[in-house]
Amino acid sequence: MERNRVPQLTKGLVLLFALAAGVSVANLYYNQPLLAEIAETFKISFKEVGLLSTYTQLGYALGIFLFVPLGDIIIKRKIILILISLVTISLLGVAVAPNVHLLYIFCFTVGLTTGIPQLIVPLAAQLSEPEKRGKVIGTIASTMLIGILMARTVSGSIGFWFGWRYMFVLAALMMSVLGVILYFKLPQTISDEKLSYGQLLKSLLTITIKYKKLRKAAFTGAMMFGAFSVFWTTITFLLESPLFGMNSNQIGMFGLVGAFGAIGTRFIGGLNDKVKSSHIILACIFLALISYSLLGLSILNVGIIIVAIVALDFGVQGTMVSNQTVIISLNTTERSRLNTIYIVANFIGGAVGSAIGSVTWDMYGWNGVCVVGATMIFVALLVNIQIKNVISTIVPQFVKVRNR
Repeated sequence: MERNRVPQLTKGLVLLFALAAGVSVANLYYNQPLLAEIAETFKISFKEVGLLSTYTQLGYALGIFLFVPLGDIIIKRKIILILISLVTISLLGVAVAPNVHLLYIFCFTVGLTTGIPQLIVPLAAQLSEPEKRGKVIGTIASTMLIGILMARTVSGSIGFWFGWRYMFVLAALMMSVLGVILYFKLPQTISDEKLSYGQLLKSLLTITIKYKKLRKAAFTGAMMFGAFSVFWTTITFLLESPLFGMNSNQIGMFGLVGAFGAIGTRFIGGLNDKVKSSHIILACIFLALISYSLLGLSILNVGIIIVAIVALDFGVQGTMVSNQTVIISLNTTERSRLNTIYIVANFIGGAVGSAIGSVTWDMYGWNGVCVVGATMIFVALLVNIQIKNVISTIVPQFVKVRNR
């Protein structure tokens, strides 16, 4: 069990957690609207520059695997402050990188040290009342979504007016300010879990095997976030193409569109306290699948792209917060590790999605991208509708009809 020195999770503390999560997670997405400009700076192809998103997400997955489980045995406040210091240095490294190889390395370390949001989620869950946990997680998740989307808007504007390197200087400054605020305001928690670091990492496999709900959530999250990354990695290439001819400032504004999905994410978080999470997850997957169907029609229509962005962000983030609500409740002493397994799976899927999206764009264009994204969501759908039960219901009916 965990003890804490804060008797309750106040509204002010929830706001602080949400702000910290939103500002931190934004570090992973600043490069996406700037990919074309970065490619021009280093004279590399879209395929090569797309690897920046892949390396960032792989770094994030590895960082979560290495650092977030420590939240079950070490004071979370201490880990969060150390990571803030390290990510600030990494962001400055991106800003001054003289060649693309060092840029790859620094993007990877930005991801590696941006695990702050995934330490905040189990901390907030630990301090919240069980009947309000879904709403609290939904509030933090919605702010994270705003951070993700605003990152694209802000970076697009900064890149257009001042150059892409200045965006990462600004990001480092914001993390420094956040670190000072958290140093004075972040509560301390103490864990009674007595494990060595090696035992802690080994327990991740044990926990994965133990919980079927966790495995299902992790696979679903990987497919959904993979589809999310397929879209956001390649939309820059589409909008900068001669078909639309947009600059990074205009492309970044599309992040504002997705912010509407953040409003729904907070609502979904609260809904998980009242409605069965599996039903919510299924509805969100269907919504994301519809969004990709719209994107397949969007090659000549910005309006359809805007509608699809809202639907996709709502569907993907709604699935994520619902899955997190489920897994965080599985065991109170394993929350950091449960969240680690889930988020690592998500960002492995995201890294794969970014890589496949870039390659698919080079080979097959926008239609190929839509097929890849929709396929990943469809796989998530099959897992969640329990395909064996569907087959056992449909096949006898089909045979019955044939026999007539």
